[in-house]
Amino acid sequence: MLPHDWLTDGTTVMGVLNVTPDSFSDGGRFLDARQAIDRACQMVEDGAHIIDIGGESTRPGATPVPLEEERRRVLPVLRALRQAMPHVVLSVDTMKPELMREAADVGADLINDVNGFRAPGALETARDSGCALCLMHMQGDPQTMQQAPAYDSVVDEVEDWLRARVEACAAAGIDRSRILVDPGIGFGKRLAHNLSLLAHVDRFQAMAAGVLVGASRKSMFGQLLDLPVEERLAPGLAVAAVAAWQGAAIIRTHDVRETVQAVATAQALRSARLGR
Repeated sequence: MLPHDWLTDGTTVMGVLNVTPDSFSDGGRFLDARQAIDRACQMVEDGAHIIDIGGESTRPGATPVPLEEERRRVLPVLRALRQAMPHVVLSVDTMKPELMREAADVGADLINDVNGFRAPGALETARDSGCALCLMHMQGDPQTMQQAPAYDSVVDEVEDWLRARVEACAAAGIDRSRILVDPGIGFGKRLAHNLSLLAHVDRFQAMAAGVLVGASRKSMFGQLLDLPVEERLAPGLAVAAVAAWQGAAIIRTHDVRETVQAVATAQALRSARLGR
């Protein structure tokens, strides 16, 4: 089990809390700490068991944020939420080892790194933090990842990459029970790549404690269904249900209440199929 015994046999919902001016879906809405805290409280009321706080946009083409600015955005909100919600799992979405260390000191339970803990010092910081870890696959970096992503066999290649990163974590002294993996929907992938990965979420389960899937409101739904970002709830719920059916541990979403309902329905159907 992961720290604090919060990963169960079912699927847990993680609410997205972007404290950024430029995230693709909700950039600028929760820059004020009070608004961010209110939003987190609403997501918990709607059924989120995890709140994922991000201070740097990783949308395609996003400009990197200096450490001091990311620290200014994230730490006051994390500190306030830790005091207000002692029993809620708090995650920090960052690539920077310095912020990982500070977030752990303030009370983060999970470090969610879209860079797979590849920055110098990230593995050692993650090991010493005591936090659970989510390492994600990304081809390239946010500035270039969608320019020309290419794979011979996307599921095999992402699986091999994630397995290698899990092995790197283990070699650094990090127990596998602390590790989640994320295939990185929309991070250096075309529509066909994303669909293949989402159809094979169960392929990634055996290598770590669980799989995190984050496809909420992503551009793949614009490409697939010609939908603007504010109209992508229904396809996001379909993906959440399919991922839960395959046994995903965590669904990361902007739309918590509806996703909790979709996941609960998918889990009930899966349990009925398995005879539980």
